[in-house]
Amino acid sequence: MAEVNPAEVSAILKKQISGFESEASLEEVGTVLKVGDGIANVYGLTNAEYGELVQFESGLEGMILNLEADSVGVVILGSSVEIAEGDTVKRTNQIASINVGEGIVGRVVNTLGQPIDGKGAIEGETIKMPLERKAPGVIYREPVSEPMQTGVKAIDAMVPVGRGQRELVIGDRQTGKTTVCIDTILNQKEFYDRGEPVFCIYVAIGQKASTVAGIANLLEEKGALAYTTIVAANASDPAPMQVYAPMAGAAIGEYFRDTGRPALIVYDDLSKQAVAYREVSLLLRRPPGREAYPGDVFFLHSRLLERSAKIINDDKIASQMNDLPEQLKDKVKGGGSLTALPIIETQAADVSAYIPTNVISITDGQIFLTTDLFNSGVRPAIDVGISVSRVGGSAQIKSMKKVAGTLKLDQAQYRELEAFAKFGSDLDASTQSTIEKGKRNVELLKQSESNPFPVEHQIASVYLGTKNLLKEVPVERVREFETDFINYLEAKHKGALKTLKSGKLTDEATDALESAAKEVASKYKA
Repeated sequence: MAEVNPAEVSAILKKQISGFESEASLEEVGTVLKVGDGIANVYGLTNAEYGELVQFESGLEGMILNLEADSVGVVILGSSVEIAEGDTVKRTNQIASINVGEGIVGRVVNTLGQPIDGKGAIEGETIKMPLERKAPGVIYREPVSEPMQTGVKAIDAMVPVGRGQRELVIGDRQTGKTTVCIDTILNQKEFYDRGEPVFCIYVAIGQKASTVAGIANLLEEKGALAYTTIVAANASDPAPMQVYAPMAGAAIGEYFRDTGRPALIVYDDLSKQAVAYREVSLLLRRPPGREAYPGDVFFLHSRLLERSAKIINDDKIASQMNDLPEQLKDKVKGGGSLTALPIIETQAADVSAYIPTNVISITDGQIFLTTDLFNSGVRPAIDVGISVSRVGGSAQIKSMKKVAGTLKLDQAQYRELEAFAKFGSDLDASTQSTIEKGKRNVELLKQSESNPFPVEHQIASVYLGTKNLLKEVPVERVREFETDFINYLEAKHKGALKTLKSGKLTDEATDALESAAKEVASKYKA
């Protein structure tokens, strides 16, 4: 019998062991216990974390929202029809994110960032931006000082919005809330043409697909889709998609904000998001609170809206911001901003309901639209008395601030006297004059939809009202007069308009406005 040489055997074994590559990886897998209504209960994911993405057998993704003693509650990001009891579920060890890059501009995407406009895949380099992210701390913020021109005279003159502000648009259904926000997006075309684009994100929550398609067509027709992204979670989409659509929109906005550029986001509307969140919470068997909303519905909106900010204009400090995605770290620049226009729908003008009061307390002011004004032909139907901007004059250019200073007070006085005048027949001269001036100002502030005004035209128009240069013009012809007046200025006083746009209110400019008003008014004397 041949002798076994131990050294030889060990050499052979060593050689074989060194050539063996172990690829063993540990995957934590769970099982679906029950599924329905967009919610799955999963057993076996012991180490799963809140907000983590999990993957079902069918390839669908879900997000962990409930951590219980022996199971986890997962909201399904898609249709739950493809998932059955007993299916396996894998952890991905990632938090829910959306791919964002320059190529997302001009596209219509869903909550997961997948294009739904039939124009193919999103091109170019993308960065994974987390859906849920901590808002920038106070060290990284700067006071709001730059105007976000909306192109709506009543807003820019009386309730100005600044870059980095959160201004709530609130009112009953069919009062023109979406119109005001879409006009603001259309007004950014001027900055886009100038090569300083404000990137706009329109988030449609729980709306009809046909409505969203109509808005996309309008933006495309007006050339505004070139700097706008639409995030759509339609009424036919599952509730979890509607809950996370605003977060997806905020993640896209943060990409532009953190790379040093201005962005504007419209949430249309957060009442529907709150309803979807209530549905998800009740299905997850979380205890209901006031109006059956869960206790953390306030936190849902506050952590979303706090992500809008004006970032400090210092690249070094900005690059230390919270939860910055790895790929974004070398691209971070200071000086960017994210402005939010959340929309809330009220029932019978009840501003004291749960969700409206919550969102009013989070935002920096509100634009209140009323049915009465809308039905009486005042459009945009902004109630000046209760609309407010907590940033105020610091978000206006100097020339607008000087001209519009007294307008809000004038209009509030007019509304008060108008009600009083209905009962009294004999009015003294000063009351009569306030009422006549107020009537003309109301006409001046009317504006047709999809027709934003450049800021210099707004200043010229507001100047007519505050200086009472229209007292000779019949009320019903004020809008006609305004058009003639603006055309006259464009033809004869271009220099004065340029001065107003630059933020200066010089004597030459005001003289030009007054002489133009006199010239045009001579044709209108009754």
